[in-house]
Amino acid sequence: MFPSRSKNSLVLLTLTTLAVTACGGGGNGGNTIVPSAEWLVPTRWVVDGGPGVDGIPAIENPTFESAATIGNIAPSDLVIALRYGGQVKVYPHAIMDYHEIVNDGPADAPFTMSYCPLTASAMARFGKVSAADPSFGVSGFLYNSNLLLYDRETESFWSQMLQVAVNGPRIREVTEAIQVVETTFETLQAMYPDASVMTRNTGHTRPYDSYPYGDYLDEPGLLFEVSKNDSRMAQKQRVIGIFEGDSAKVYQLGAFGALTQTINDQFNSQSIVVIGNSALNFAAIYSRVLADGTILSFDPIQGDLPNVMTDSEGNVWDIFGTAVSGPRVGAQLDSTRSYTALWFAWGAHFRTIDINFN
Repeated sequence: MFPSRSKNSLVLLTLTTLAVTACGGGGNGGNTIVPSAEWLVPTRWVVDGGPGVDGIPAIENPTFESAATIGNIAPSDLVIALRYGGQVKVYPHAIMDYHEIVNDGPADAPFTMSYCPLTASAMARFGKVSAADPSFGVSGFLYNSNLLLYDRETESFWSQMLQVAVNGPRIREVTEAIQVVETTFETLQAMYPDASVMTRNTGHTRPYDSYPYGDYLDEPGLLFEVSKNDSRMAQKQRVIGIFEGDSAKVYQLGAFGALTQTINDQFNSQSIVVIGNSALNFAAIYSRVLADGTILSFDPIQGDLPNVMTDSEGNVWDIFGTAVSGPRVGAQLDSTRSYTALWFAWGAHFRTIDINFN
């Protein structure tokens, strides 16, 4: 379920981190942001990860190449995909491991993709068009081992997994998220062969073929202490989950099986559908409630990627929750506050968590 790139020994982790910090490539390279006094999260679990502000440099003005022609990506490598402005854009883990943030999109519709290698969580957010600078950077701080972004207009800190500003002038402001799907490059190519894939022309020199954190994803230990350990699953197991307030529900990515499955479920007051396939390594969670109040029930579709499910009305839906045929063609399922992350991170960030063992 994880990338197959070569792995350095954990002994080299500190050296790798220092190398990344030393060649911050245009960032502040260790300058600091002084947090304000008020935090939404317990400061006991906010730690300085070491590189400093922008010591891990975000990617600005990324370049892209067609999924049909791009090289340097193995079929089993994990990638993050979104559809924005009608275009499917793809961000390889191999690059995101070294940069964590990509500021993308046109000036009138900016967005930010973020990926935290320590929690294996990816998500995208709309930019604030009215901001003098709508971009984000890597603060160098972590909360419960998860990336804290900072916005470059106000220098507020944002919890990636909680999707809210936890410190600074924009404290309590909630992220407006964009639906993302994580899968292997092989599956992505089968779904969207014409997708645009971010290239390694990042403006920085990094050993993208090597995973920078050694055996981290295979070993149970963590690099930073977290507030709570939930032993119901292995710490590094990948799960997709949905959250509301301090409660969450998760689904094991490895339990969907070789055939695509749908789970018509309820989370708190939300009627949701979870779609997943372990062999193809994808999962997503959408609302089952349409704008007119109709609550749909979904069944899986096999062998017709990117179309993955149909409903009780005969509509066919793709992996991004768009109806591609049927009486509601063109309709869009509402996204949810959901994403994929390692199990330990869910356990640390949310007070109560239900597990669906499929």
